[in-house]
Amino acid sequence: MRVLLVDDSALSRMMIRSLLSDKFPDCEIVEVGTGDEALALPASPPFDLITIDINMPGMDSFEAAKLLHEKYPASKMAVITANIQNSIRKKIQSLGIMFIAVIEKPVTEERMEKIIEAL
Repeated sequence: MRVLLVDDSALSRMMIRSLLSDKFPDCEIVEVGTGDEALALPASPPFDLITIDINMPGMDSFEAAKLLHEKYPASKMAVITANIQNSIRKKIQSLGIMFIAVIEKPVTEERMEKIIEAL
């Protein structure tokens, strides 16, 4: 399995990496801090899972999610964010992307189960 973590928080990426590596020891994990960095990655090989934070510097995270979905249409996507207000949930839904999960930070094993179960 190949995973892309898009989050400006090194601590969040570390937690996600740790939890995924525990469940999937052979998993290849690529980490970036912005949507711009994520979109600069090669299209191949594709990712099986992409996690994305909503509040990051640079490119609007909603636009980044949309463009990542276009670039990697077969990838499962999940939102992991501290900003989980109803207005954010509505904007996430309006993107037309079937996210496998929208979970709130801080990242915990219990919250990550939603993503792990969907893989």
